[in-house]
Amino acid sequence: MDDEKSTPRERRLKLASLFTRQVAQKEARKIRGRTRKDDGLWFGLGVLGIVGWSVVIPTLIGTAAGLWIDQTWPSRFSWTLMLLVLGLALGCFNAWYWVKKAREKIIEE
Repeated sequence: MDDEKSTPRERRLKLASLFTRQVAQKEARKIRGRTRKDDGLWFGLGVLGIVGWSVVIPTLIGTAAGLWIDQTWPSRFSWTLMLLVLGLALGCFNAWYWVKKAREKIIEE
């Protein structure tokens, strides 16, 4: 509504100001990223390891519980398969949560 009353020149200046601010924010983030020395190859591998283990652990726990149930109380359903899928889904959700949280922290900085 405010844009309808403004002149084309004012709208261009507003857009230019917004663009300049966005470029400045991205450049500042890039500079901060270059000054951080602890984020090397080993740090990246460590993060991948954390994400991987957050998926693997629930999957293995679900598989082990399913095997135990199948051996203890045999049934026509495969508890191993069902709990493996459940553990994998839980692990993927867990990894997504931690990656999202880390991304928010990076954006906040």
